[in-house]
Amino acid sequence: MSSLELRNRDRIIEELRIFLKKILVEPEIIPQSLAITRELIDEDNANQKIAQRISDSTNVKIPAEHSDADKLFLEALREVVRDEKAMY
Repeated sequence: MSSLELRNRDRIIEELRIFLKKILVEPEIIPQSLAITRELIDEDNANQKIAQRISDSTNVKIPAEHSDADKLFLEALREVVRDEKAMY
């Protein structure tokens, strides 16, 4: 693994660590984020809309230019919502 890849991996891990701390302090972020995702998942530009709504309504700020960690979070939200839909 190159030093650039290592730095990128370390940056992503640090972003995720900060995010995990936020949701441990404010556990209501997850249900709010899932509700937003359920509402917007099928819209055009869903990731942008979900990120903006989460940023507007929680302490999680997702910039317009999504980092790798932001993308992982949005992907996880979509997966959970799709799994919920598949169960019903």
